[in-house]
Amino acid sequence: MRKAIWWVIAIFGVGVFALIFYLAWQKTQPASPSPSAPPAATPAAPAPSAEPAIRYPIQEEAQKKPLPALNESDPAMKEALGSVWDAKALEQFFLLKDFIRRAVATIDNLPRSKVASRIVPVTRAAGPFLTTGKDANLAVSPDNAARYAPYVRLADAVDARKLVALYVRLHPLFQQAYQELGYPKGYFNDRLVEVIDHLLAAPEVRAPVRLVRPKVFYLYADPELEARSAGQKILMRAGSENAARLKAKLRELRGELTREGPNAQERATR
Repeated sequence: MRKAIWWVIAIFGVGVFALIFYLAWQKTQPASPSPSAPPAATPAAPAPSAEPAIRYPIQEEAQKKPLPALNESDPAMKEALGSVWDAKALEQFFLLKDFIRRAVATIDNLPRSKVASRIVPVTRAAGPFLTTGKDANLAVSPDNAARYAPYVRLADAVDARKLVALYVRLHPLFQQAYQELGYPKGYFNDRLVEVIDHLLAAPEVRAPVRLVRPKVFYLYADPELEARSAGQKILMRAGSENAARLKAKLRELRGELTREGPNAQERATR
């Protein structure tokens, strides 16, 4: 399939999103990644003249110490992620250089048709994209889902409350990166919730998932599936069981982000 890109999640350069980011990056054919290249801002739609209403405001807590400048935030981000995952996981799954900008750009692009590999903040899955059959029987192999299992476990293991608390503390940096991306009047937390909702709307795809290969890349045989966004294709590509687990974590994170969960805001700012 066309570059299958994989994440959600969120974020925040953080857990689930790291996964989703990663999946968003995963291609059906091996390609040379360029993790050292700084992410380029994706052109954004023209900002409306009126100040948009904020739907999901983050009540930023008083900082015990000043946040670093965005250009100098990599050590702070590494420390934050290190409080959620161990050093081995950080080395295996994350690309920490310019992490916040990468995370913001990836999240913003998940509802679009593609996500550039150079902006993704997580590593690629091991091994090639697996298929079964040929011609009219060409389909995604049931064994392909195993390639995403380590990222699903990474998402499962994250504490949503702790992750959101870290995000709340670092939110000014995510907000700055989002505005620099081309949304001077935009609000990143609103965009984040919007993207989560978009991912949750991904269809549940049952095997066998038919493919075609007109040229180099695989495509879904079903035109409706092929027309889906990069982020939704990520979930579809991961397999139904993995997708269900990722959606469950995304719902949990959404509740914390929007203060819909019990005492979510209190926990996030604790």
